[in-house]
Amino acid sequence: MAHAPVPMRVNPQVEPLSSNKAATLARTLQWTLLAGCILRLWLLPLPSSFWVDELVTEFVVHHPGHPSFAMAPQVPASIYYRLPAVSESWFGLSEISYRLPSVLCMGLALLIIARLASRLIHPNAAWFAAFACLGLRGINYFAADARPYAMGICVSAASLFFLVRWLDSAWWLDALLFAAFAALLWPIHLVYWPFYSIYALYIGLRLWRHETKVSMGQAIAVLILVFAALVPEAVKAYALLREAGSHVVAAVPGIREFEHAARWNLAFICGTAAWILARVFGWKANRARSSSTSLILILAWWLSQPVFIFLFSHITGNSIFVERYLSIALPGAALTATAVAAMWIPADCWRGASLVLGAGVFLIMGQWSTSNPRHGNSDWRAAAQDERRLAYSEDTPVVCLSPFIEARSPKWSPDYPLPGFLYAHLPGYPVTGKPYLLPFGDYAADGEPYAARLTRDVLSHSNRFLIYGANRHWRAWFHRRPELTGWVSTLKQFGDVQLVVFDNPGTPPRAAMKR
Repeated sequence: MAHAPVPMRVNPQVEPLSSNKAATLARTLQWTLLAGCILRLWLLPLPSSFWVDELVTEFVVHHPGHPSFAMAPQVPASIYYRLPAVSESWFGLSEISYRLPSVLCMGLALLIIARLASRLIHPNAAWFAAFACLGLRGINYFAADARPYAMGICVSAASLFFLVRWLDSAWWLDALLFAAFAALLWPIHLVYWPFYSIYALYIGLRLWRHETKVSMGQAIAVLILVFAALVPEAVKAYALLREAGSHVVAAVPGIREFEHAARWNLAFICGTAAWILARVFGWKANRARSSSTSLILILAWWLSQPVFIFLFSHITGNSIFVERYLSIALPGAALTATAVAAMWIPADCWRGASLVLGAGVFLIMGQWSTSNPRHGNSDWRAAAQDERRLAYSEDTPVVCLSPFIEARSPKWSPDYPLPGFLYAHLPGYPVTGKPYLLPFGDYAADGEPYAARLTRDVLSHSNRFLIYGANRHWRAWFHRRPELTGWVSTLKQFGDVQLVVFDNPGTPPRAAMKR
């Protein structure tokens, strides 16, 4: 007689225990990758040299009401400067202390963006969105930048987070928090005005589609509160509009520039990788997709700033299409990439997908060619150190070019008083020699009559002079001067900062002339 098969005993704890171990390992790897990315991409560049706009930050903190800002009143207007001022008072003056507020702002922004991803895209998408942010060079750059952009990204993300929560819950506390962050955004930077179109669009959609318990009257009341708080900023922006042309630093963009600034490649890479993984592992298409309203919010976050700035630049002829002015669109690009990937990532595969993305970001973005990643490509600190080594004495002429486009006639003149905004880089990393001032490089003709007198009366009678922040025009121009016939020059490059040393070969050896 055949015996009936004996049923296998299944330990109900085995599978959950194995699953828990896998989940714990995955979480550990996620946190490890996140810590590694932040260390490598945000923290290691902190001690490197300021670039020129960060030196403006230091100048504003130390000279907040300086009269030289009359030619560019928008420069010290940002509320951002209170952050590095507080940081300096706590930790002293250094590159690290000035950049620390941006690190903290971007860290908070990363958390908010992850929370929004889980709310708008998928409950498990938070880690993927965080690593997608770290896959954007701009996010990592602005996280270690002593400028307003990390604060702008953080405040704009917070405003949208509380806007979504308010429209979901109809809680007045969320409404007030939304209004507070929305009102705070424009005072951070005057170029952030296009972001307010996102609020109107999203609120209008939710009301029109009856996707919120908030009434039309409540929504209008909150928007009026926001716009009333922004009246002073609007007045300032209108006053500056009349002389916007004097502050233009970029050409009017074309389609190619727009395509580059849109950062569409991240969505393409994430979507393509998710599709390939779905094909390899047999993932079924994800049917639990974001609502169309959420997708419109994400797309508006991604595209509103570049589209409006692109149109403004063409309509007015005054281009403000600069990557840093588009920075608050970067989280939208990361969320768009997450939403595209969500089309193929099943609910139980988000953790693995985020680990793949995080590992890729860590390996590709880590600047592994150097042990000390630098912030940007301007080493003003090293250039100033070399100037101090090369200047014979405090009387050694140092021809200083202004790095700011405002440095042109009639606002610029050879007797421009120092310290001043047009040469805000000089107090940050002081030079040893005696400065002689020339205008911004593109307006060299403004300074040529003065440079000719300077060559005849001062430079030709010295044994050495330096050009600090040099460009090709001035090096070649001085070589053409008959008073400097026979002089030799040496170009020293510190990233995109130049230092040119002019020597008279007929002078005694340097050692004999050192003080």
